[in-house]
Amino acid sequence: MAGGEGTRLRPLTANTPKPLLPVVNRPIMEHVLRLLRRHGFTETVVTVQFLASLIRNYFGDGEDFGMSLQYATEESPLGTAGSVKNAAEALTEGTFVVVSGDALTDIDLEKLVAYHQENGALATVCLVRVPNPLEFGITIVGDDGRIQRFLEKPSWGQVFSDTVNTGIYVLEPEILDHVAADEVVDWSSDVFPKLLDSGAPLYGYVAEGYWEDVGTHDSYLKAHADVLNGGTGIEIDGFEVAPGIWVGEDAEVDPDATLRGPLYIGDYAKVEQGVELRDGTVLGSNVIVKEGAFLHRAIVQDNAFVGGQTNLRGCVVGKNTDIMRGARVEEGSIIGDECLIEEEAYVSSGVKVFPFKTIEAGAVVNTSVVWESRGHRGLFGTRGVSGLINVEITPELAVRLASAYASTLRKGDTVTLSRDHSRAARTLKRAVISALNAGGIDVRDLELSPVPVARFETSRTDASGGIVIRTSPGDPQSVDIVFLDDQGSDLSAAAQRKLERLFSRQEFRRAFPGEIAELTYPPRTVELYVQELLSCVDISGVREADLKVVVDCAGGAASIVLPQLLGNCGVGTLTVNNGLDEAMPTETLADRMRDLERLAALVASSRAAFGVRFDPVGERISLVDERGALVPDERALLVVMDLVAAELGQGSVALPITTTRVAEQICRAHGMQVRWTATSASALTEATRDDVVLAADGRGGFVIPGFNRSVDGIAAFLRIIGLVARANMTVSEIDARIPRTHLLRRAVPTPWATKGQVMRTVLESAGGRDVDTTDGLRVIVGDDRWVLVLPDPSEPVTHILAEAPDDDAVQDLLDEWADVVESAAPAEAG
Repeated sequence: MAGGEGTRLRPLTANTPKPLLPVVNRPIMEHVLRLLRRHGFTETVVTVQFLASLIRNYFGDGEDFGMSLQYATEESPLGTAGSVKNAAEALTEGTFVVVSGDALTDIDLEKLVAYHQENGALATVCLVRVPNPLEFGITIVGDDGRIQRFLEKPSWGQVFSDTVNTGIYVLEPEILDHVAADEVVDWSSDVFPKLLDSGAPLYGYVAEGYWEDVGTHDSYLKAHADVLNGGTGIEIDGFEVAPGIWVGEDAEVDPDATLRGPLYIGDYAKVEQGVELRDGTVLGSNVIVKEGAFLHRAIVQDNAFVGGQTNLRGCVVGKNTDIMRGARVEEGSIIGDECLIEEEAYVSSGVKVFPFKTIEAGAVVNTSVVWESRGHRGLFGTRGVSGLINVEITPELAVRLASAYASTLRKGDTVTLSRDHSRAARTLKRAVISALNAGGIDVRDLELSPVPVARFETSRTDASGGIVIRTSPGDPQSVDIVFLDDQGSDLSAAAQRKLERLFSRQEFRRAFPGEIAELTYPPRTVELYVQELLSCVDISGVREADLKVVVDCAGGAASIVLPQLLGNCGVGTLTVNNGLDEAMPTETLADRMRDLERLAALVASSRAAFGVRFDPVGERISLVDERGALVPDERALLVVMDLVAAELGQGSVALPITTTRVAEQICRAHGMQVRWTATSASALTEATRDDVVLAADGRGGFVIPGFNRSVDGIAAFLRIIGLVARANMTVSEIDARIPRTHLLRRAVPTPWATKGQVMRTVLESAGGRDVDTTDGLRVIVGDDRWVLVLPDPSEPVTHILAEAPDDDAVQDLLDEWADVVESAAPAEAG
């Protein structure tokens, strides 16, 4: 399988197909062919698509490698199964092996084939255990070796094993009958799941040995280090002149050069006096390294020139590139083919220089040289793209983000844009507008707007998406850039990955001068939001109830909407903190607790029905009952759900898997059901379909599906007013009739490298108990006892939640499973 583009490895693969990337001076695919020949496979079909002629020219008919090679060419990418189907004419004589041409391995293929034949399998998937399974397809096998489940590219919440699919398969020819011709078809996501459902004999073989999917720059460097350290079983060409130091044919190494292995010096390379080469360094053929240069963990490909007094650390230098005297290339930087880095230039960590570029003498390069911008990894967190203002999130970064987002849309599409009342959000918004317009995207600027209004305006119009810029909750020094889809919801995980790929590849679309788009300011957005909200939410009985409520706007954007809203629903209101303060666009925890105490005192003294405090962007609310007691967010969820269920008596409620199971008791009592979801905002939004009448996240966020499918504190507030007015019960009375909950949480530090192992250990410890994999692993210990183990998606932490009938039981349950997690995730040393 040699047709992939290797986009994550750019600029190394900008003009070289991934299978031809050298690892210790041999193309990855050549290492694979050597493995095949070593295990008796000599007849090979190579599927090619991207830069196919380069692969054919290098390997030819295979005679030089002791093999017979045929080529099956795809006109366009057909997927992992579709490309094999494209080669079907050569695969009719019996069992065959599918192996990736761009993964490094020494797995015993003979044992794999023998296992396949012993079990009479239609397909056998070769599996290995890896510390971080996020980038791979997870495969679960039973004790008999039969495959039970596939999961492609999981999130941390879906990681319940560290056993992943290597992309190596043993197959029978008849399996190709299940693959459509000339269509994009994948084994793991299309063919195997269907065969699994039909009961076909699919087996998984957990292999010993080395395997590395060379799909990223980090894994490319790691593959070199692994080969040099002797952990791969892969032969190194050349002469081992000292332990761990290999030198190729006719290479010249000055006696005064310092060599500290393991390292490799390629054929005809020249290393002058005073050079220091340290461990992990690989020099390609014909490389020249001049006097006084220092290289540590540097991969320098063929025909490159490294000038005197240069310093290269943890970087990759492409073919035919010249690094001139005194230049420095720092950790994680990638220099493409045929570049010129002039004297005294400095290339900062993580910079990518694409092929055929020149870096001028003395230049300090902090951004990648493609479209004059730099890639960034791990963009999205739980609140969109977040970071410190003017440190991690700068106007330059905002421009690149917006350019990537524009490139996911069609020219002429429209995007809504809004911000909170902070100066930083206003500044970043201007940068985003410029980038979107330059990418051919029309912008509707809502200016200062509550987030629910921005989501509503995006969903009700023909906008293709939206962007919200706001100060991070609880941290006035940070900012969030939130991207929305055409329904006003947070981008799905798939859409986030697409945007992130474009951002990291830095291939942004630009509009021609006549295509530069427009900026408009839509009128009456708040008025239209209020009108629609009043028409969708039932507020009957409010005027008759003569309710009084106390509202704390937290100095945020909700104060823009509430005057129009409350003036039309007939409720008496005392409003506090309704001014906008640019210097304090968010609230710290101390601020929030202080203001909640004040709110509670006001509610009690004014004899209000209840009090509500909004967050600064109007998305979430905190509830205070008529006695002036704060109702915790999880209890507030149950109170609102009880009100809805008692009034409607039918439908479903969507809740994250972390919610107490008391919610099920409430729903059953009123003839309703709970629809459990993953913990992400997009999962909750996706669940609000069909008969769902309420959704909530247990953190003050409520979704009112009859109005909008996103978290909306203003809509939730209006819904609560109507419910309380018609209930003829106080908030505290409703709370009192709901059973007490016994739910505890704990966060266990977990190194990233052991998260997959932790989840596998938890799954094994579950034994024969029922396990719910909606998000993480929820082990059903008994009828009224459960524990949830959930890896954090953005921090080296594993969350544990436990629920039981009483405080002692839940503490014991939490301690028990915390021990399981801690035993599999020892704290990192130092």
